[in-house]
This record gives sequence, structure tokens and C-alpha cells, in this order.
Amino acid sequence: MSSKLEQELVRIEDLSEAEQAATYQSIISNIKSWSSPTTIAADLIRIINHLFGSPCGVVLTRSVLADFIATLKSFDNSDMWIEVGQYVVDSMGTPSPMASSLLEQSSALRELVATAHEQNEDFLEAAKALTEIPLDSSQRRVSDTEKVAIWVRIVRNYLEVDDSTAAETYLNKLKNVMHLIDNPEQILHFKLSAARIQDSKRQFLAAAHSYHDISFTPAIAEEERLHTLGMAIKCAILAPAGPPRSRVLGRLYKDERSAGLEEYGILEKMFLDRLLAPAEVDKFAQGLAPHQLATTSDGSTVLAKAVVEHNLLGASRLYSNIGFDALGLLLGLDGDKAEDTTAKMIEQGRLTGSIDQIDRIIYFESGEPTGEKGSGRAEVLAGKEMRRWDSNVQAVAEEVEQLADALQSEFPEFVATRIAV
Repeated sequence: MSSKLEQELVRIEDLSEAEQAATYQSIISNIKSWSSPTTIAADLIRIINHLFGSPCGVVLTRSVLADFIATLKSFDNSDMWIEVGQYVVDSMGTPSPMASSLLEQSSALRELVATAHEQNEDFLEAAKALTEIPLDSSQRRVSDTEKVAIWVRIVRNYLEVDDSTAAETYLNKLKNVMHLIDNPEQILHFKLSAARIQDSKRQFLAAAHSYHDISFTPAIAEEERLHTLGMAIKCAILAPAGPPRSRVLGRLYKDERSAGLEEYGILEKMFLDRLLAPAEVDKFAQGLAPHQLATTSDGSTVLAKAVVEHNLLGASRLYSNIGFDALGLLLGLDGDKAEDTTAKMIEQGRLTGSIDQIDRIIYFESGEPTGEKGSGRAEVLAGKEMRRWDSNVQAVAEEVEQLADALQSEFPEFVATRIAV
């Protein structure tokens, strides 16, 4: 520790409060010249220990801390910000009558520590530091703009470590105040964070919509807009096959910017309901994020499931009927799995057709599915057959009645003795 620093700190104890403030200010302003790079952090901590260990008033402590924080920031050293800043924050956390009066200073230090963690790419620690900033305290007034700035940073940091659950907690807080914010940058970060959370939670259709809308924002660079458009295409491809996805694919396919992207080839094939080859799928998978390649509950990946459903939809355009095993060979599945996948898509209204389980044949119907559960024509087809059966039964009944009437007219005695009326 600097001997000059220690002399000044000892001298403070015999001064008046006004003189103490001036002396602390002098110490802090001269700390760079008094200390060496190897001792500067320890010297700063020594100043804080002396300040909190002396009977200083709230006004003096606030003033000294303001100068201290400004000086700490001037070092532009993220490791020192974390070491010294966290030490001061922990010291403030010690229960004392003064602790609640230093919320502004502790908040500034926590934000500085969070910035240092972000620079070191330690995003989880950055998020934790920001969550400790008091935003709803009665002793500290915080504007909605300041709250949004902090919450947006928390959300973005949690998303960097793929913790979408924690990120969504703070996104929900943002939803309650975003209508009061007119800062374009904060609004953009909110929208992008919402899209990333939808993406992480595998709500791919919603994410595709959100990413595509963001890709038109003039506030971001052209390169970023194209990157966001690419994310929209990826999410649309990963979404469950069916009418809603077809509409999103159509919107993206008609966007003239899509033609210049690497994902355009697979986008075009999906939009036109063409079958996808394994090589194309493998190449596309190389550009996906880890959560987009995650394994689902049935053991397949999100991408593999999306491709199987798409190829099944493509097969329905090529065949009027196909056997379970032949379809399984086409989809890379066994026959029973192909039947199960087809049945689910028909039941969910994402494919039109019916299944003959006795002959193990799937019959595809022409026409577009509605996307509504139970509307995949299986029930409709069954309804048609029932109505046809009812009509035939009614026709037979009417013919029997006509025959009975004719017999009644021609042979009334026979009818009276043989037919119960």
C-alpha cells in the first residue's frame, strides 16, 4: 500500500467533516500517481474500508462514493471493476443505518460490475449483478426508461447462456411498460429478445413472424437485417408442417431478399412441397443453433421431425395412396412409425387423408388441410361414408314401403292375414 495514501488516511481522522470531504477527494484524485498497477486495487479497497470504518455522515459518504466510482470507471479495467466494485457492493450490503441511503451508489457499482462481466463474456454473472439492482425501492425513484434499460440487459445476458426461462421472467416485466417507452433502440432490443425466447422455446412459427418483422427495421444495418431474415427462414423450416407454416414460408419465399441467402434453396423446396434429400438437410443443420438441434421426447431432433413431416406432406402431393412400409422407406422410418406420424398429422388437421389399417395403406385426399384439429378429412371421410350408408338404408326402406303399399292395393286379403300393420 502507498505510504502517502496511509498518511493521508490517518490525517483525516482529526479533521472536520468539510475538511474530510476535501481530503478524500484529494486522495481519490491522486490515487493513480500514488499507487502502482499492482497495488491500485488494494489501495482503492483500503480507501473504502477507511470510509466505512469512520463515523462519516450520509452526505459525506455519498459524495466520496460518487468521486470513487467515477475514478474506478476511469481505469477502464474490467477485472479491477469486478474486484473493487464487488467488494464495495458487498461492504454496502452489511446491515447498517446507512445502507438504505446508498442505493444510488450501490446500483451504479452493480451496473459497472455487470458491464465488466459482459466485457469478459461472463454473461450469467452479468445478469446476476443486474438483477440485484433495486428498481422498486421506496428510497430510490427509478424511471420506466431506466427500468427497461436494465431489464433488457438482463434478458439479453440470460439469452446468451440459453436460459430462456429466466429471460422470459424479465421479458414479462418489460411487457408491462414497453407501451410507455419511445426509445427505438430499446424497443428493437425488446422485440429481438422476444423473438429469441420464442425461438428457444421452439415456438418456431411465432419466432419466424417476429424475426421477419424485425428484418424490415431501418434502424439496424443491412447485414443485420439479412441475418434476422435468415433466422426467420430457419425457424419457419423447423416449424411443424401444415397450413400455418405454408403461409409463413410463402411470405418469406416472396421476400426478394431471400434469394440471396444460403437458406434459400431449402426454403424454395419446402414452399413448393418438394422432397428434401439427406445431403441438403445435413448442410442446413450446420447453420443451426444448439437448441434448434435438440432432441425431442420421441428421440428425434427438431430438424429431423420437421423434415419427416415436410416429406410426408410432399409425398401426399405425389401419391394418391401408399403402403405403410413404402412410405416409411421414403421418410427414413419404419412402417409403423410412418403410420403414426401420418395419423397425428391427419388428426391435427395438417394433412388430408385416411388410413386403412387392415390393408396398411394410406389414402391421400386432394385439397388443402385447414390446420384445425380433427379436420384432416379422416372424420370428414368417415362422415361421408356414414351419410352414404344412411342414404342407402333409407332408399331400401322406401322401396320396401312402396312394395307393401302395392301389395295392399292388389292383394288386400293377403296383406291382412300375412303382414302386421
